[in-house]
This record gives sequence, C-alpha cells and structure tokens, in this order.
Amino acid sequence: MGEVADRVAAESWFLQRGLPSVLTRRARWRRLWPRSAPALAAYAVVLVCLTVVDVTDGGQAVDVDENPTPTEVLILVVLAAMLPLAVLVGWLVSRIHGARGRHTAATASVVVAVGCALVNPSWADRIDDVVTTAQITALILVLNGLGVGSVLGWAVRLTVSHLASAGALVTRALPVVLLTVLVFFNGFVWSMATKISRDRMWLVVGFMVVIAIAFLCTGIAERTRPVLGDGSTRDSDTLRLAETPFASMPDPVRGDRLRPTERANVVFVVIASQVTQIAMVAIVTAAIFFVMGLLVLSPAVLAAWTTNGSDQGTWFGMTLPVPQPLIHVTMFLGALTFMYVSARSVGDGEYRKQFLDPLVDDLRLNLVARNRYRAYVQEGR
Repeated sequence: MGEVADRVAAESWFLQRGLPSVLTRRARWRRLWPRSAPALAAYAVVLVCLTVVDVTDGGQAVDVDENPTPTEVLILVVLAAMLPLAVLVGWLVSRIHGARGRHTAATASVVVAVGCALVNPSWADRIDDVVTTAQITALILVLNGLGVGSVLGWAVRLTVSHLASAGALVTRALPVVLLTVLVFFNGFVWSMATKISRDRMWLVVGFMVVIAIAFLCTGIAERTRPVLGDGSTRDSDTLRLAETPFASMPDPVRGDRLRPTERANVVFVVIASQVTQIAMVAIVTAAIFFVMGLLVLSPAVLAAWTTNGSDQGTWFGMTLPVPQPLIHVTMFLGALTFMYVSARSVGDGEYRKQFLDPLVDDLRLNLVARNRYRAYVQEGR
C-alpha cells in the first residue's frame, strides 16, 4: 500500500508541474474525475457569471458611457471578476487532497453548470446549453487524460503565483518603464494609435510577441541542450527532492533517453515559464502606462495628441469611457516591453540570472525526478 501511495504521489508531483509525458499512458488516464474537479469548478463559476450578466442585461448589448447605470456597473464588475474568481475557485478545489472531496466538488460543479443552462426561458436553448455543458465536461476529461489539462493547470498556477508576487513584478517593471517612457510621449505613436483599427493593432501586437517568443525559444534551446544530455545528479538536487515522493527512490545507474514527447514537454515547460514571467512584467508595465494615461489625458491633451480622437473606446465589444488611442498605446507598449525583456533575458547576464537560470535549475531537478520515477516503474513496483 505504501508503494502504491508513493507512485500516486510521484504521478501527482509530475502532473502539478505540467509534465504529464513522464507518466505511463495508463497513469495519465487514472483518476480522471477527481483530477478534473478544479477545471469543472472554474467552468461552473464562468457559467454562473455569464448567467448573471445574461439575466441582468436582458440580452441587450452593453454600452457604457461616462455615467453608467447601476445595472451597467454590476455587469462590468461581474465580467471583471469572472476570470479571477474562476481561477480562485479552481485553485481552492485543487487544494482538496482527498479523492472523496474532489469527487464531490466535480459532481457539484456539473450540477451547477446544468442549473445555469436551465435558467434559459426557451426549452430549445436549455437543451442546447445542457448538450454544450456535457460536451465541455467530456472535453475536460479527455484533455486531462491526454495530459493537456495538467499543462494548462500548471500554467494557471504559475500565472497566479507571479501575480501574487506583485511587489517583485513592479520592481522588475519600473526599469522598463523608465526606458520606454519616451515612447509614451511620442507623437507618432499616438497618431498611429488614433488611426489604426483594433484588428490591425492585434496583428501588430501578435507579430511582436511571436518574434519575441521565437528569440526566446532559440536562446532557451541553447541553454537547455547540455542539461537534457546530462543524466547526473547533484547534491543540491538530492536535497531539493528530500521532501518529495522521490526521496526514497534511488538514482538509476543509467537513465533512459528522453522520448521526443518528453523532451518537447520539459522544454515547453521552461519556455512557458519564461514567457509567463515576462508576460507578467509586460502586463504590469502596460498597466502603469494605462494609469499614467488616465492621469495625463485631459480633454485638451487628448485633442492635441490625437487630433480630436475619440474619448471612448471598446474592449471585447463593450464601449468604455476610456480613450481608444490610450487602449492602443497601452497594447503597443505592453508588446514592446515583452520584446525588450525577452531579448535581455537571453542576451544579458543579469536578466538571464534573474529570469532563465532558475528555470534551468528546475529543469535539471525535473529530469532527476523523472529518471528515478521511470526506474521505479520499470522495476515493476
């Protein structure tokens, strides 16, 4: 029984770190219902929030002006809180350790989701929503079995952990703000932000992000290649694994070569960790410039910088009392920050020490744990 518990704990360790490819195929498809509880709970929260919005606005388009009504304020608050609340509930459910508690949470989440579908006045809409809920529930189970759910859950936990360290993020963002502040006060940037369409702005942002990620991948591949070919265990790795299920598992004489899926998985975890760290810094930097814009852009300044540009903007279909050029400038500066920090994190020694080196150390630890686990499984325990 102890050996089974060790194996289950080791599998959970890899799943929590976004490394499902390390597990055997049978292990990935075990305990799907309790493992899916966090995702199902988050999905239920999203449905509850959307149901509240649908009931509140009566199916009408949301158009918020400078004097929003209480109903519009409620809709904005619910929409703003929807994703953070879903992440919070999913995280709380993931903290449930017992299988019975997770079973209960998963079942309750599906019941809540079906209840939201039944709120629709039309029976046809109710049936459609119930079918959609069943399809999404099945999709969540399949994604967990394939290992995608593990990677997505790890990415969400990683993002939340970075957001929780807001002070460190601001500390990292402020030097970048000082370097890019001149871009904020550049007239050509505001002229571009006034005349460009939202779709074209997204294309510009996407292009900048893709270029930055491609550069990151090249640099990370060079840094991780020696680690992937090194199967040795350092004393620091043994110490870090002392309180894990792998403490009692011996190091194999010779570790198995990484399969292509495993290699792709472990490298993806490093790249995704790096991208998430830099994205959080870019988001904080963009938020600083957004607040600065709200303080600076009086009607006279807005008219001068944007040649009488609109004092209202849109965000995912909602009209907001925020200048559209400010939204575009914020998006552009966020993407520019992402590119700048990406380049520095690979090429600059100080940035590399701050961003990339800890991830390479984690990669080495994951490989040591992987070798111990694979040897443990191959012994038939």
